[in-house]
Amino acid sequence: MRVTVLGSGTNIHPTRAAAGYLVETDQMLLFDLGPRTLMNLIAVGADRHRLQHLFLTHHHTDHFADFFTFFFDALYHAKFVALRPALTIYGPRGTRRLFGSLLKAMPGFASAPFPVTVTELTDRTITLGETLVTARTVTHSPRLHCQGYRVEHGGTSLAYSGDAEYSEGLVALCCHADVAVLDCSFPLQHPGKGHMHAGDCGRVAHDAAVKQLVLSHFYPVAEQYDVKAQAGQAFRGRITLATDRMTLAITRPSPATLKSR
Repeated sequence: MRVTVLGSGTNIHPTRAAAGYLVETDQMLLFDLGPRTLMNLIAVGADRHRLQHLFLTHHHTDHFADFFTFFFDALYHAKFVALRPALTIYGPRGTRRLFGSLLKAMPGFASAPFPVTVTELTDRTITLGETLVTARTVTHSPRLHCQGYRVEHGGTSLAYSGDAEYSEGLVALCCHADVAVLDCSFPLQHPGKGHMHAGDCGRVAHDAAVKQLVLSHFYPVAEQYDVKAQAGQAFRGRITLATDRMTLAITRPSPATLKSR
């Protein structure tokens, strides 16, 4: 399994793209598509026109705003360059209603020359080829259904929190994962509602007994502190600070190895 961080920041971060992660197994999977992530998807050389599976954690636009440019690009390519395969958009409750409205409202989107399916994937597991993807509800916004994801392939596993607070559900999602990519929005000194600080991330990683913790989704204030050390107060395993375009190769039985792309 290979994971490429397309965005390790937030919508207001001056140098990092917002949330987005490309996961490659026998499938090509995209988790969230926040502002500036499409640029990084192109920069790392991924063939976006082969992408068939887009998973959204929730409906705050810092996690899916680049869908508009991605889909417009897909329309142009399919009409004037070459056909592309079908696209399925997965998300929490409300995704079908939201994207049904968006696809009707945006000029040209409703007449895409390829099949588009919207699936609400809530607290269950699906099989795509040899890959398992599990969605589990997490706590983030009281007005939205929000979820994290777990990907399993070839004896390896990845957990992604999306935006989340510490919860038993999140710990269960991450249980014994080879890599857990967690929402480290804030440092201990400046916690924020609806997100985790570095200490919370360390607790999740410790309680879930993950092998490697990747801190991501940084607000600018997080980078004014040693969030890696703060997470390490609870978790003694390997901790990595995510950067845009960073790639993790997750293999068995070796731990994930860090690469640049």
